[in-house]
Amino acid sequence: MTEPVLDKKLFDLGNKLFEIFHLIGLFVIGAAIVWASWVEVFDIIAQGGPKIKDVLLLFIYLELGAMVGIYFQTKRLPVRYLLYIAVTALTRVLAIDVKEMSDIHMLTLTGAILILSLAILVLRIGSTRFGDRDSDSA
Repeated sequence: MTEPVLDKKLFDLGNKLFEIFHLIGLFVIGAAIVWASWVEVFDIIAQGGPKIKDVLLLFIYLELGAMVGIYFQTKRLPVRYLLYIAVTALTRVLAIDVKEMSDIHMLTLTGAILILSLAILVLRIGSTRFGDRDSDSA
């Protein structure tokens, strides 16, 4: 067997093993998201109904699940979804802890949400104007 043929077979085997590991990882992450969201739903039922923090946490799980689904279908990670999750998480912290926060902490959080929102806008305009290389619209 010649050297290049062996290299190609090893390369193909490595790619196949990586793809299998990738799929298993995605299924594990997806299962963990579903499991965590159902645990949260049962906690909501046990406490007699949802609070705003519960609803926002469910949105985070939904966005994580959507991100995994898009990644599973396209093999690309849409950066905008990470920013959506960050905005939702910061909004959740702001909504829950607003009474205990100092003014500077509150301003820092709202500033971070504004910066992330502007980043989403820039990505959105960029993908519309220069083509959607990130498969963000899937």
